[in-house]
Amino acid sequence: MALDRKNFENILNWRIYVLVFLFFLIAGVIIFRFCFLQIVQYKQYQALAEGQHSIFRNLIPKRGEIFMKDRNDPYPLAVNRETKMAYAVPTEITDAAQASFAVAAALQLDAAELLEKFSKPGDMYEPIKHRLSDEETSNINNLKLEGIHLAEESYRYYPSSELAASIVGFVGWRDDSFGGRYGFEAFEDERLRGMEGSLFHKRDATGNWIGGRKREITQAKDGDDFILTLDHIVQYQAEKIIKNSIGKFEADSGSIIVMEPSTGKILAMANFPTFNPNEYSKVEDISVFRNTAISNAYESGSVFKTFTIAAGLDSGKITPETTYNDTGSVSEAGYTIKNSDLKSNGVQTMTQVLEKSLNTGVIHVEKLLGNKNFADYVKRFGFGEPTGIDLMGEARGNINNLKNLKSDIQFFTASFGQGVTVTPIQLASAYSAIANGGVLMKPQIIDKIQHADGTEEIIEPQEIHRVISQKASIETGKILQSVVQNGHGKRAGVPGYLVGGKTGTAQIVDSETGGYAEGKSVGSFAGFAPIDDPKFTIVVELDNPKNVEWAESSAAPAFGELMKFLLEYYNIEPTEEYTQEDLDRFNAAHTILQFSKDEQKDENSGANPVSQDQNSIIKKDAKKKKNDKR
Repeated sequence: MALDRKNFENILNWRIYVLVFLFFLIAGVIIFRFCFLQIVQYKQYQALAEGQHSIFRNLIPKRGEIFMKDRNDPYPLAVNRETKMAYAVPTEITDAAQASFAVAAALQLDAAELLEKFSKPGDMYEPIKHRLSDEETSNINNLKLEGIHLAEESYRYYPSSELAASIVGFVGWRDDSFGGRYGFEAFEDERLRGMEGSLFHKRDATGNWIGGRKREITQAKDGDDFILTLDHIVQYQAEKIIKNSIGKFEADSGSIIVMEPSTGKILAMANFPTFNPNEYSKVEDISVFRNTAISNAYESGSVFKTFTIAAGLDSGKITPETTYNDTGSVSEAGYTIKNSDLKSNGVQTMTQVLEKSLNTGVIHVEKLLGNKNFADYVKRFGFGEPTGIDLMGEARGNINNLKNLKSDIQFFTASFGQGVTVTPIQLASAYSAIANGGVLMKPQIIDKIQHADGTEEIIEPQEIHRVISQKASIETGKILQSVVQNGHGKRAGVPGYLVGGKTGTAQIVDSETGGYAEGKSVGSFAGFAPIDDPKFTIVVELDNPKNVEWAESSAAPAFGELMKFLLEYYNIEPTEEYTQEDLDRFNAAHTILQFSKDEQKDENSGANPVSQDQNSIIKKDAKKKKNDKR
């Protein structure tokens, strides 16, 4: 049946409308897709395009190095060593199977894994092995294989192995991130690592650089070098003494800090057990990575009594000659607190309180101060807050027991160092404040920074605030001198010098029961010398010594030996007369410093970091020194 003209035109118009509609629909879809790609997914496709047509790689900066102080040149603690790495360019390899077997034999690797790497189409880079030995480097060179290359690379090396390991930390991998782990390497990782540079250049579809195109290069900025305040000879000696002390007294662990009281500079910070940062991956107990000198918060016991007495002197509540009647115990809130010797001593001066380490005496002073005043002094000495030392993992300690001003029992126990926790670095800072005239200094571990541009930044000592008056600091120092001369600190004394300090033996809290562990204690000794012009503050802390009960027999001798070494090493002239009998008595009581035959052998072969000049200092005849003085 034939269509009339009108129907035909209607059908034709309808088809045209459909075509026009479809045209605009398709055009709209295309425009929408174009806008979506150009605007919404712009960055994604831009990156894809640059990945196909450009080369972009990081330029690696040189990591800054770390040094300790020495009398002459800085002593290397963490340095960079150059070595070779092997890598493959799979697109250049013609026979992947042959290359994988040859390289596997040269580098003692798995051939199947290498074959998988070498067979990746279009791959421009595959690392094979890092830190090649000289023999492995020679083996790769002898292969002369297309697509197998060598490149320079550096790795972190610690020349002194265990020396200052817990302070410096190490550099290693964590997930996909490579950088400083623990210690100073972690704390200053950003400044040590420097700033990566970049190279941007166009390439063609085959991966080759397009000649004549401009390269955009941002140069890498090398990391800063750091000179620490640590004296490597003093650090070595402190580590030897703490290690031998732990062995002699069968302690679990221990720490020693040597600080310059006038500046807060750390001359030594020793912990044991320790580790070798060159072989950190072999460590089974990662707790050895902790720097316990700053992270171990513990109840310090009687070394804390010094601050109670100093606060009493500063406030004017007592003088060194102030007396009280020691009845042997104090009762409060259902508790009875006794002296450690369980004795009643009758009328005693404040000097005798520290000489005999009387709990009742410092409780008497705390009562005179009042709870709030006492708590304020504890805070001013720096307890309860981190010192701010430039090291990773510092603990703040805990003085929360002093928040409730109505709980007298907590203040009584705190007056002799129980119920509050402190760190060795806090003790060193607080004792240094007493030694330097009453000013709390920030502990300083960085002596200077050498920037990549050649400039040098000297780190100046930083005062925190005044804690006590100079008069109170002098009086406290004289009392501490009397403790060493007449009290429980005799074994910390050094013939020819005025030394002041205080022992502390405290119980250890059982983490499971919350009470004190039976038969476990921490022994500490803190002090400084010479009293009239203090040059060194030392804190010794021994965890759970097994064959000795009191710190006067463990921590005090270690303090005395190290202090003697320091005074002689820095050529501090004796101020007091002493006899050969005094020296013989000192040497008989202090045997930790003696070299064993093995140590002497290592020393003579150069393995021992103590110089020959330093050997003569260690073993010099003390009697001759006295004759020289005369």
